[in-house]
Amino acid sequence: MKMAKCVVWDLDDTLWRGTLSAGDDVVPRDGIVDLVRTLDSRGILQSVASKNNHDDALRRLTELGLAEYFLYPQVNWNSKSSSVTEIQKRLNIGFDTIMFVDDQPFERDEVSFVHPDVETVDAADHLTLATLPRLSPAVVTEDAARRREMYLQDQARGDAELGYQGPQEEFLRGLDMVFTIARAADGDLPRLEELTERTNQLNSTGIQYSYDHLERLSRDPGHDLWVCELTDRYGSYGKIGMALVEKHADRWVINLLLMSCRTVSKGVGTVLLSFLLRRAADEGTRLFARFRRTDRNRQMLLTYQLANFRVVEQDGSDYLYENDLSVRPEFPDYIQVDSDA
Repeated sequence: MKMAKCVVWDLDDTLWRGTLSAGDDVVPRDGIVDLVRTLDSRGILQSVASKNNHDDALRRLTELGLAEYFLYPQVNWNSKSSSVTEIQKRLNIGFDTIMFVDDQPFERDEVSFVHPDVETVDAADHLTLATLPRLSPAVVTEDAARRREMYLQDQARGDAELGYQGPQEEFLRGLDMVFTIARAADGDLPRLEELTERTNQLNSTGIQYSYDHLERLSRDPGHDLWVCELTDRYGSYGKIGMALVEKHADRWVINLLLMSCRTVSKGVGTVLLSFLLRRAADEGTRLFARFRRTDRNRQMLLTYQLANFRVVEQDGSDYLYENDLSVRPEFPDYIQVDSDA
């Protein structure tokens, strides 16, 4: 079961009772306000796909104290499936991590037809959402609790970039980005477990690691477990990447490398890998990397290939790469890289 990352709400007779465009004095359905806040506190993103007048609907959501909870709301007269598409694109998440709530069977069927991976929910069952396993993470990490805030910060970055007149590298330099790499501490482990569950595109194997497994690896002298965080002048992106390195006397093997896709546009997707390459070269050890092909991680495959990794073994969808360490990668000059290594 894949955890849901976003709940997309219809408005009329779903989030609230009545039809706004018909002049009804719409009010939230029973339990909705508490439910929206509960999902938000669990790190579940939320948005809106509604056929309505945009300004009227946003004004009413603001009056109800709910507007702040919805990212990239799509309020227009287009199909609900196209609105879901736009939300998925803006959030950069998989369709299979989206749940869509609507009172109309036609609208749910239309979304299901276009996006069969999206789970649809009858608005009459909205009170069951808080109990669904897909929306009930076992642990809510610090990063998860402020996930909406981080997306809003990222939206502010995006708006600033759109308004910037000049080369992208100059804009990135002006963000004052600091990329911190450290050995994972006990307090990082719940977030690392969450990263292995939620990160699909820039993920070298797709293998999920439990808290207990990560705890054992973090204490094992035969492994290095690295975690990285990115900050800039808008705030922190949170813990956005990790690497698990198995160490032998004559070689290191990167058993897992992953990075949040939210960081790709900031030019930091290869910083952690470059850090590992530089460390291996400094230690004079051979460096290998495991890669397991999934239906989502082609981008990570390209990352390895562009970093001069070459296949030395293959067994079905499992690959073992090696880097000859002939090229010492440099970090982008618009990023400050700090490490406790």
